[in-house]
Amino acid sequence: MIIVTGGAGFIGSAFVWKLNREGITNIVIVDSLKESDKWKNLVGLQFTDFIHKDDFIEFIYMSEGFADVDAVIHMGACSSTTETDGDYLMENNYRYTQNLAEWCLERNVYFLYASSAATYGDGLQGFDDKEEKLSKFRPINRYGFSKHFFDLHAQSKGWLDKIVGLKFFNVFGPNEYHKDDMKSVVCKAYSQILETNTLKLFKSYRPDYADGGQKRDFVYIKDVVDTMWWLLNNRSTTGIFNVGTGQARTWNDLGAAVFKSMGKPLSITYIDMPDALKNQYQYFTLAPTKKLADVGCNVHFRSLEDSVQDYVSEYLEKGLYL
Repeated sequence: MIIVTGGAGFIGSAFVWKLNREGITNIVIVDSLKESDKWKNLVGLQFTDFIHKDDFIEFIYMSEGFADVDAVIHMGACSSTTETDGDYLMENNYRYTQNLAEWCLERNVYFLYASSAATYGDGLQGFDDKEEKLSKFRPINRYGFSKHFFDLHAQSKGWLDKIVGLKFFNVFGPNEYHKDDMKSVVCKAYSQILETNTLKLFKSYRPDYADGGQKRDFVYIKDVVDTMWWLLNNRSTTGIFNVGTGQARTWNDLGAAVFKSMGKPLSITYIDMPDALKNQYQYFTLAPTKKLADVGCNVHFRSLEDSVQDYVSEYLEKGLYL
């Protein structure tokens, strides 16, 4: 049995899709659906049970039905970088992960969890996933701090040679449709261009970056779940790893790729950034991938243009999920 927390969410449901493609259906999904459209991510997937996230920790300690758990893939978290309730973030992202990691370690169950590129903060300390550099990073929002604090906790407990943490960079692709304002710019751009034939991007407030010239490491969801699958099948590999392409591309590049995939002429306008974002905005992210390559992970990461083309033509235009 494989447990996937956040299994109705973006990365979680995509990984369940990947497991299904590999012939695995003995899966328990842990999540909270409420009024969200996340349930639509589950419609085409095969799994054996669904447990509400608020009941799950107590459930696994009290129930004998989890004796055959082979792995826990912990993607469940509040992933909003603009969430302002710090207590909620620490309870949901830090304490919950701590409790679940302890349960797995006590039972020798494989544990892979989502950290975040947001732990790197403004990037002034770089984006190196070497664990000896963890203490140097300074997250610039509450979400990043809640993720970073668990990384530090796991390090202090000596857990990082037994578990796997993944620092996802800018992931985009099918099954993110429910994420409202936290959807990728690719997804938002498609809707904007469809409605208005133009795309709005944030202006730059730094002289070293042109408008739309801010850079991100954009990574496609299919490559992300291929990486997770490789790690699940190579369990001697432990520690914290970046998951990105190793290339930083501009928002203008991304916009151009969406326009091209839609067969429409390029038209970008630049708008003011909300004041609330200005002090926590990352102008540059890039995932050094040497550490993952050095352990033998041979997943091929698609180019931005190829990823956007697949997303637009195979999913967004057809209204499809994974």
